[in-house]
Amino acid sequence: MTSLSSQVCGYILPQSPCTRLIAEIPNLEKTLQIVGGKNSTWHGNSNSNGGFEDYQEESDWVDLDADLYYWTKPLRPVQWYPGHIAKTEKELKEQLKLMDVVIEVRDARIPLSTTHPQMDAWLGNRKRILVLNREDMISTADRNAWATYFAKQGTKVLFSNGQLGMGTMKLSRLAKAMAAGVNVKRRAKGLLPRAVRAGIVGYPNVGKSSLINRLLKRRMCPAAPRPGVTRVLKWVRFGKDLEFLDSPGIIPMRISDQAAAIKLAICDDIGEKSYDVTDVAAILVQMLAKIPTVGTSALRNRYKIDVDGNCGKIFVQKLALHLFNGDAHQASFRILSDFRKGKFGWISLERPPSTDQGADGAAR
Repeated sequence: MTSLSSQVCGYILPQSPCTRLIAEIPNLEKTLQIVGGKNSTWHGNSNSNGGFEDYQEESDWVDLDADLYYWTKPLRPVQWYPGHIAKTEKELKEQLKLMDVVIEVRDARIPLSTTHPQMDAWLGNRKRILVLNREDMISTADRNAWATYFAKQGTKVLFSNGQLGMGTMKLSRLAKAMAAGVNVKRRAKGLLPRAVRAGIVGYPNVGKSSLINRLLKRRMCPAAPRPGVTRVLKWVRFGKDLEFLDSPGIIPMRISDQAAAIKLAICDDIGEKSYDVTDVAAILVQMLAKIPTVGTSALRNRYKIDVDGNCGKIFVQKLALHLFNGDAHQASFRILSDFRKGKFGWISLERPPSTDQGADGAAR
């Protein structure tokens, strides 16, 4: 039994509740190593349930980020680069030259992980508005932390909810205001004024098309709650003074930061075929257990099963037996779906780095 527990959880758990649980679960995979992190135990309240320890301090986000790095190391790399993205990237870089202002949309739950590493180079000195979409999916504390962080970076940031339209009118006014100088220069040259051109860019499924549809108050751009729906560049007009360029989601050809890739998978910002649902759900369980505002109690209350043992994989297997006749895939999808629907509360999976790092998170 000691050998089996070592293979499952990454280190020996002699005669613990976790090892007893492993013996009770049939057909448990013996190759996945998720647990351990940089330390062999969780930090925090030593009285919490059977190994998962609730983090008590905000400073423990640093430890969570470090542990996430170790949890992802043994897993198959998450990579997703559909064929249309390469073509889109080339076309987009050409269109960006025509933009008066660029609106970069990120997922408010993971603002750093939805930052394209080449975006700054593409935009150069072009005016930019940063939109953190899905503000309804994070807490007020998370929102305030990110607002303060980007304000210190000198980045114009706007929070929005593309589904309900919150922030969209403010976005149109801000885009016009930032690009007002365009027509001043045109008049000085004796040219007629034209509509402000605003390009909307960002990762797949962060809500770019939904924002445009809400602005126009009609469905002009295809939108669905999955990545890869928009596949071509499309110009749409908003009144007489503003034009938007809706673009497909762009993502790096190779994702070097696998901790970020797992967060993309958790938040459904990357194609499902690129990752193992069970692996991702297991890591999400471990993350939720350590996030101060969630902890083990939220998992226990939601599924009515004890959170015992250090391994998120074990929790997935327990849930599979409890609700899905042992089907770990269904159990994993339920956990991910519940997180995406806010069943554990609205939370961010990232907190701002120290202010001496750039807003693009490159120093992470």
